[in-house]
Amino acid sequence: MILKKEAQQIENFDWGRLYWYASSQLGNSKHLTLGQCIIKKGCQNPVHFHPNCEEVLYVLKGMIKHTYENKSDVILNEGDSIVIPEDIKHCAINIGDTDAVLMISFSSGDRKTIVSEVES
Repeated sequence: MILKKEAQQIENFDWGRLYWYASSQLGNSKHLTLGQCIIKKGCQNPVHFHPNCEEVLYVLKGMIKHTYENKSDVILNEGDSIVIPEDIKHCAINIGDTDAVLMISFSSGDRKTIVSEVES
């Protein structure tokens, strides 16, 4: 199913922007969600987790530090990717000199996101 540019969903935040290209909500995918995440220079998205799917994150531009529950932080540069299992708290911090551009996909067309309290 084709989704024209004008039908894509865009969400704006203080830290950046999410673009949605495929999902059950958009009506063009039952089994996956596909999007792009822009994280502004010096910013991070909130700590969150996905209770119903895993996430694949691929760095198109920039450099991020990815933090996730029970694992060491990892630095990702252009061309690097990471798979985050469901129910794992995580976030991406832009540590580069430009806005970071990330391709994101989820193993469900109806991706759920729970924003977590930051743990000390």
